Amino acid sequence: MSAQPGTAPAPSARGAHAASERPARHVASDPRDVLARPLAATSLLDAVKDLHRDVERTGFPLDLEGTASARASRARLVDQLAEHLVPRLTELSAPAVVVVSGSTGAGKSTLVNSLVGREVSEAGVLRPTTRRPVLVHHPLDDELLSHHPVLELVQVVADDAVPRGIALLDAPDLDSVLDSNREQAHRLLEAADLWLFVTTAARYGDALPWRVLEAAVERGTSIAMVLNRVPGASLPTVRGDLLERLRSHGLEGSPLFVVPDLGPHEGLLAAGIVAPVKRWLTMLAGPDRARTVVGRTLRGSLAALRPWVDELADAVQAQADAAARIARTLDDAVDEPTRHAVAAVRQGAVADGAVRARWAELTADGSPLASVVRASGRVAGSARDGRARAAAVRPLVEDLTRSATAVLGAAGAHAQEALRAALTGRGAPAGGPSVDAAWDDQADRPVRQRSAELTARAWTAQGQRTLRAALAVPPPTSDEDGRPRRSRDVAHEGRRRQKAERALGEDGLAALALAGAAGVEEASALAEDLLGAAGRRAVEDLRADLESRVEAQVALERASVGKVLADPDLADDAASLLRLRLAVLKGLT
Repeated sequence: MSAQPGTAPAPSARGAHAASERPARHVASDPRDVLARPLAATSLLDAVKDLHRDVERTGFPLDLEGTASARASRARLVDQLAEHLVPRLTELSAPAVVVVSGSTGAGKSTLVNSLVGREVSEAGVLRPTTRRPVLVHHPLDDELLSHHPVLELVQVVADDAVPRGIALLDAPDLDSVLDSNREQAHRLLEAADLWLFVTTAARYGDALPWRVLEAAVERGTSIAMVLNRVPGASLPTVRGDLLERLRSHGLEGSPLFVVPDLGPHEGLLAAGIVAPVKRWLTMLAGPDRARTVVGRTLRGSLAALRPWVDELADAVQAQADAAARIARTLDDAVDEPTRHAVAAVRQGAVADGAVRARWAELTADGSPLASVVRASGRVAGSARDGRARAAAVRPLVEDLTRSATAVLGAAGAHAQEALRAALTGRGAPAGGPSVDAAWDDQADRPVRQRSAELTARAWTAQGQRTLRAALAVPPPTSDEDGRPRRSRDVAHEGRRRQKAERALGEDGLAALALAGAAGVEEASALAEDLLGAAGRRAVEDLRADLESRVEAQVALERASVGKVLADPDLADDAASLLRLRLAVLKGLT
C-alpha cells in the first residue's frame, strides 16, 4: 500500500510519513483552541448540551415547502450533537474515533482486520457482510471510551495492536441493501473524529460517496482516503483523477493511500501492504497528534453548527409565520357562521317546530294560558292557578331546551364545515391541510355536542334569573321618548306585575319570556302585556343571551382547531431560543 498525501508526486513510505504530518483536513491549528482552556471547554460543553436539548425538542408540525429538508437537517444536527460534539467535549482525552467507511465491497473490514493483525470484523463475499459495527481499541483506553454513546451500536473489541489514543470503527456499508445498515452507517459517521474512507478503482467515481464526503466537508470532519484494488497499469490515471476530485471537493490536504489490485484474495492483507496506513495511525495516536485531529474536527464541527442552526431557526420561524396566517384565516372563516347563527336566532329558529306547536296547544281555547288575560284586559288567576299554569308550561321549557340544543349544534356544525373548507379548499393557506389532519374532531365532538346541550339548559335556566332582574327594576316613570308617565299608569303597571306573578308563578312567567326570546311573537306580546317594561326587557335580555351563546358555540369550534396551532413549535418566539443558543455558542467559539 502506498500513500499519496495531497498532491505529493509519488507514493512511498516517506509519503506516508508526510501524510501523517497532515492527518486531517487543512484547517490551520489554532493556539487559542478551546481544548487548551478547560474552563472554556466546560462552558462550551454546557452550551452544546443546551443546544442539543432544544434542537431535539424542535418539531415541524406543518408540512410546508422545505419542511422535509428541515426535518432531515434537524435529524442530522441532533446526530452531530449527540454522537460527536457532546461526547467529545465531555471526555476530551478519549481516543480519536477513526471511522472506516465506504461502499459495499470496498474492503473496509479486510483493511481493519489487516491493521489489527487478526479477524475482528467479519469480511466475505456475501453482502452485507458488516451486520454489526465493530470498534477496536487498545485495552488501556477502555475507561476513556466507556461512556461514549457509540458503544450502544457496536461490538467492542480490545486489542494491543491498536495504538493507544485511537479507536478503529468498522462501519456498515453506506449503500447497504438494508435500510438499518445505511442509517447506522450515517449515524456512526457523525461520531467520527476522523473518516478513513475506503473506495476502489472501479467505484471511486460513484455519486453516493462524494455526497457523503461533501457533507463531511460541511461539518469540518477530518478525512483520509484509501483507494483499494488499483491495477498497476491504471494507477497513474486513477490516482490523478481521484486527486483532482479531492481538490474539487475541498479535500486537497487529505492523505491518500493506495492498495494495489491483488486479484482474488481472502484473509488478511500482507503486513507490508498496510504498513503505511498503520504507521500513519501510530503517529496519529501520539498525544499531540491525536489532540490535533480531535481539535480540527471539533472546531470544524462547531463552525458547521452555525449555518445549520441558522437554517433550522429560519425553518422554525417559517412554521410560526405559517401558523399565524392559518390562525387569521380561521378567524375570518368563522365570521360568516357566526352571523348566520345569530341571524337564525333573531329570525326565530329556536321557536320553529315543536316549540310553536306546544305554544298553540297551551293557548288554545280551554288551555292553561288561554284565560290568563280576560276579555276585559284584566289578569285572572289565583296563586293555585299560578302553580297549575307553571306546571303546564314545563314541557314548553323542555321543548325550548331541545330546540336550542339543535340550533346550537347546527351552528357548531356549520362552523366546522367552514373551518375545514378554509384549511383544505381552494386558496387554503400553506400548512392548512396539516392542521386539518391533526384536528382530532372525533375526539372533541362528544364534548362539543354535550356542550350544546348544557348551553341550552343553561339558557333556559337563565330565564328565572333574567326575569327576577327585570322585575327588580321599578316600573319606569317616563316613556321611551322621555315624557313623564302618569303616576296612576306607573302604579297600575306595578299592580299588574303582582297579579301576573300570582296568575302564572315565576316559572310560568320565565317560560313566557323564554318563548318570546326564542321567537314566539305571541309569547313576547303577552309577556309585555302582563309585565310591561319588565316583560319586554326580560325577552330582549334572554334573546341577547341566546345570541351570545350561539356565538360561543361557534367559537368553541374555532378553539377546537386552535389546539393544533397551540403547539409550542408554532409559537411566535419558537425560533428565538435556537438563536439564543447559537449566540451563546458563537461567543464561546
